[in-house]
Amino acid sequence: MNALYTILLLILSNVFMTFAWYGHLKLQQNGISSNWPLFLVIAFSWAIAFFEYCCQVPANRIGFVGNGGPFSLVQLKVIQECVSLIVFTILANIMFQNESLHWNHAAAFLCLVAAVYFVFIK
Repeated sequence: MNALYTILLLILSNVFMTFAWYGHLKLQQNGISSNWPLFLVIAFSWAIAFFEYCCQVPANRIGFVGNGGPFSLVQLKVIQECVSLIVFTILANIMFQNESLHWNHAAAFLCLVAAVYFVFIK
């Protein structure tokens, strides 16, 4: 069950992270934050990133083998990176519809899936 909670929290964390990192660009495209000074854009992103950390930190604590979880530190990191790219791909295609995926992006994602496989080999 800890594995499921960990992955769900990582997914939620990465949704917040993606909005914190790239949401201000969408707001700028829509003319909402075009005139915001950089410090306000940073503060806006930090406010969203707070919720990312509220999910990320518990995910790592629940999932880490040292706390009774099922994953090593390296496994947690590789899972997080894959979740991050999947969430980013979905949200970027929703938020920025002019961005498109190409064959090399798919090849890179397959390499990351291979990384997950290799990190779980005993």
